[in-house]
Amino acid sequence: MRKLVGFFVLLWICKGIAQEDRVITTAVPFLTIAADARAAGMGDMGVATSVDAFSQQWNPAKFAFAERKMGIGVSYTPYLESIITDISLLNGSFYNKINDRSAFAFSLRYFTLGEIELRQFANDPGTLAKPNELALDGSYALKLSEKFSMAVAGRFIRSNLRLPEISNVDSQAASSFAVDVAGFYRSDEIAYNSFNGRWRGGFNLSNLGGKIQYDEGGQENFLPTNLRFGGGFDFIFDEDNALGLTMEFNKLLVPTPRDFDNDGDVDSEDNNQYQQIGFLKGVFESFGDAPDGFSEELKEVTWALGAEYAFQQAFMVRAGYFNESEDKGSRKFFTLGAGFIFKAAQIDLSYLFSSSQVRNPLENTLRFSLTFNLGEEFINN
Repeated sequence: MRKLVGFFVLLWICKGIAQEDRVITTAVPFLTIAADARAAGMGDMGVATSVDAFSQQWNPAKFAFAERKMGIGVSYTPYLESIITDISLLNGSFYNKINDRSAFAFSLRYFTLGEIELRQFANDPGTLAKPNELALDGSYALKLSEKFSMAVAGRFIRSNLRLPEISNVDSQAASSFAVDVAGFYRSDEIAYNSFNGRWRGGFNLSNLGGKIQYDEGGQENFLPTNLRFGGGFDFIFDEDNALGLTMEFNKLLVPTPRDFDNDGDVDSEDNNQYQQIGFLKGVFESFGDAPDGFSEELKEVTWALGAEYAFQQAFMVRAGYFNESEDKGSRKFFTLGAGFIFKAAQIDLSYLFSSSQVRNPLENTLRFSLTFNLGEEFINN
């Protein structure tokens, strides 16, 4: 029963957000959750940070700058841990450098809502439902110059949230395909007066694909198509000490819900018209469709600041802050993280502190990642 309650709490949270007229909601929101502890420790960012085994979610173009032949990463993220214990996001990633200029990668994200026991009446023995969602990715990255690389990625998405015993709708598991286009810039190491430095920058247009539909003739749901971009700088003080600072921006390329018939309310008729917008048209409309104009468009952009200090390339301390407008979801939180490297293995962990009145599902949650960096080394100047 507790599991069923937890599931409905999750749905209630999503519904409460959706009831805000101009908060943008999408299908498969698990794709936007930071799936690794390193990115989570820096305010949920990764488009312009240095390469690691989990770059597939944030910016697969970074793999072309990997310093080892191969990397394997696994991570575990508990979700709504204060309410229920078996909702979680699992992530596995693998990359392999073909040569000094190119690499390919695969990853799997699996979001499970655990086991939910369904009963029709008190003495019903019950049946178990296991709602879940997954995304399977593949990418190829290529250096176009010594300082800039690009990547393309393909993604299969499957969402199975059907609870047949409590639904009167003939629903089914939904699936879709999406693509990413990403770029990454990393300068050479530059000598300044008292330290060396390196500039970084990146962008990722992700989850560009068709809508998801859970039942015949039912509502079509946009994927969380995303434009993420940012930049950063590495302060390299000496061989043992380095500090990386990064800033990142993110915008959902999904149309803003609005009052199409100008009757003062976003009702079912407006929703029907909203659903008729195609995903590609919606991407272009998302840059200028907010009812209050440019000021509201700016509110739809989230931003994050992150820092990572590394000592002897063996111990890392991280911190970050994430901000979203109060009118568009009100996610605001601080994060802390740490990492430890021992030979070929790296362990990362992170912790989130919400600074918003809206409770974060990952608040007070400890997240873990494990990485193995294997094979020959590649020297990137």
